[in-house]
Formats: sequence, structure tokens, C-alpha cells
Amino acid sequence: MGSSSCTRRGFLAGSAAILGAPAFLRAKGLNEKLDVVVIGCGGRGGGNLGEVVAAGENIVAVCDINQKTLDATAARFPGVKAYSDYRKLYDEFKSFDAAVVSTAEHTHSLATLPALKLGKHVYCEKPLAHNIWETRQIRLAAREAKVATQMGTQIHAGGNYRRVVELVQSGAIGQVSECHVWVGRAWGLQSPEDAKRFGDIVTVTDRPKEAEPVPEWLNWDLFLGPAPERPYNSVYYPGPKWYRWWDFGSGTMSDLGSHWNDLPFWALKLDAPLTIEADGPPAHAELAPATMSATYTYGKRGDLGPVKLTWYQGNMKPQAWTDKLIPQWDSGCLFIGDKGMLLADYGKHVLLPEEQFKDFKRPDPFIPDSIGHHREWLRACRTGDPTTCNFEYAGALTEANHLGNVAYRCGKKLTWDPAKLEVTNVPEAARLVKRTYRKGWELV
Repeated sequence: MGSSSCTRRGFLAGSAAILGAPAFLRAKGLNEKLDVVVIGCGGRGGGNLGEVVAAGENIVAVCDINQKTLDATAARFPGVKAYSDYRKLYDEFKSFDAAVVSTAEHTHSLATLPALKLGKHVYCEKPLAHNIWETRQIRLAAREAKVATQMGTQIHAGGNYRRVVELVQSGAIGQVSECHVWVGRAWGLQSPEDAKRFGDIVTVTDRPKEAEPVPEWLNWDLFLGPAPERPYNSVYYPGPKWYRWWDFGSGTMSDLGSHWNDLPFWALKLDAPLTIEADGPPAHAELAPATMSATYTYGKRGDLGPVKLTWYQGNMKPQAWTDKLIPQWDSGCLFIGDKGMLLADYGKHVLLPEEQFKDFKRPDPFIPDSIGHHREWLRACRTGDPTTCNFEYAGALTEANHLGNVAYRCGKKLTWDPAKLEVTNVPEAARLVKRTYRKGWELV
């Protein structure tokens, strides 16, 4: 973590320098296969594993707390090392090049940091870590290790995001002063009616009082990891049920924010916000909300003027959407500039008002198309080429998303000092910047 003597400007300047620097010296020949360990093999982890296998790399060790998943995965790769506990994997097995981490959110940092300290390349699912302090530790460790890193924000690799960034950064809509991001899927604390409308997979309004038998194939203690002990219940596991509980995840804000806030973060060259405030129903001690909003203010960034970014989920939408001044997309990102507006989602975008831009000639593409989110990282492991969602960039995005939740849970407008990693005006926010760890599960 940056020392208390660091300046905000100094930290941000350091971040920018890291983003533009070669990651490391090549350790493997361009035609050699990488030896990869995969931590978390079910669900999203299975998808990440499949991408690595499709690229032709060697799977040399696998790890999962679900014995059925672990056994099935190990059976696919003869001679592979199989572990239930990633701590044991790192203690016993060090002959690998790269790690893929796809555990539950609250253990992302604990499964990632040891690999970085061993000097291994790492791909980690989003969000990068469970809270702001953990995220910063991962950023700093990645800087020190000088390895190839990538957070699992696969939408970043799509052509649509690249074309939107080009339009914004080329000045198609002028100087952007506002950006509004909303998502149609919202999971968390909400009524059964809203849960059905938003496609939630479980409806829960409080911690269950009854314990259920732990499935014989599940290591519940390893799932809990750094989180406080609690009896097993099927409202927590399997994933992604866990992501609505503050002890295990950070709700829709952190989950989908990793994808949707990525676009304005990239296009507007954002980093640490100056202030953050949030709105929504009263905060629950244990459950993340389905409905909330968060507003961030950013100062000047080079030639870019100050900008306000507002996030909406659940029943909240931007005023322009509510007033039907823009297309009624279920999810979207609306950039408002002094020469027009730009509306985008994952796969499409439109300049508004459309009549104003009917003769618009878009700029020649200047952001190369991606070879694929995973393949970009795998190539970087060999060449040192930059990745677009490296832990420096992705870490700043993750920290900002977490700050939205901190503001919501505190119920106050926050002033943020990124160098000190401190909310300067709300002392009680400190407990949400860094959590307390179960004994034996401390990060550092």
C-alpha cells in the first residue's frame, strides 16, 4: 500500500507509468506451451479453463473446493496435480508459468497474491478482489512482479467497445461532462416480485436461521476462507448465489460494474474519483441491494475536463431514460458531450440525436481488434506485450466500483484519497475499505 506521505498526484502518475510500460522479460519461447494451474474449475472457471485448453496450453494442476468438480476436471488431464486448497497448491507445487483464478469473489486476492509473489502470470476473474485494500495489494504486487496479468472482463475484447472508445476519444460528441450507466439485471436484496422481474436465482431477505447439512462433496471451511464462520445453507452456494452477501461478494455493483463501468473508464481515462455518493433503500448489514445508484466525480485528466459518472441498477434509471428521451435499452452507457450524445451497450452503439449525425464520418479505427481476451493474456505471458485489462487498469476500476458500495453502505458522500487509501471525511468507512480476516486466512 502506498505510504501516507504519497501524494494523490504521485500515485496516479505512477499508475499511468505502469500502464504504458512493458510488463516483463519473456521467460518462454514463443512456440513453447505454458504450464498453467487453474484454481476454481466450475461455472465461470470451467469457461476460463476451456479457453486456455483451446489455446493449446498445458494444464498442470487444478484446484476446487467441490470434490465432484475437482475429480471430473482432473480426469480430463492425465497426470495433473489436484488440490482442494490453493494454499497447499502454492506450498507444494511451484513448477508452473501461469495461474487462472476463478474462485468466489471473497477469495480472489488470496488465490492471486501468492502466484504474483512467486513471479507467475495471473488471469483473475472479476472483480479483482473483495475490497479496496485487497485490490490495492494486488495492484502493487503485480507492479513488483512484472508479469502478465488480466482481469476477466471479456466484453473489453469486443469490437463494439473499441469503436465507442474511438468515437469518444476522437471528439465525436465533444467534451464529455456526464456519463450514465445502467443495468437491467439486478440481484440482491429485493422483493420476490422484483426478483422475478430481474431474473434473480434466489430470493432472500435475511440470513437463514436454520443450518442445512453440508453436501459431502463440498469443503465448506475452504469456501468460507477469510469470511466469518457461519453454518452452511444453500442460499450461499453454489455460485453465484454467494455474490449478494457482503461477506462473500459485493453485489451487482461490483459484478456487472466490472463490465459496464469498464467502457467509460476506458473511454474517459478515469482512475480514482474525487467524491462518491450513493442512493437507494436502507443498507442491509449482510445483503447487497438489487436497487441502488452511485455517483462519482472526477477532476481534469490532461485535456479532458471534469466529468460525473452515475451508475444505476434495479429500479433506478437515468432521467433521460425515464423521460424517454433516449432509446429504451434494458442496459446501457450514455455519454453526454457538448456536441451530442453516444449510447452504447455490449454489442451496439448510436450517436444521438440521430438526425444530427446522419452525415457523420466516423474516425478511422485506431484501437486494434483483440485476438481474444484470454489469448491476449496468453500471448503477453510469452512476449511481454501489454494486456488491456491488466491489474493496474482493472485494479483502478475495481477500487472505484467498491467505493460505490462503500458510499451506499455508509449513507454519506465520501471524499477519497487514493494515495492514503482513505475516506477523509467519514472515519467509519475504514471498516469497509479493509475487512477483518478469519484467523489463518489473512492476506498479508
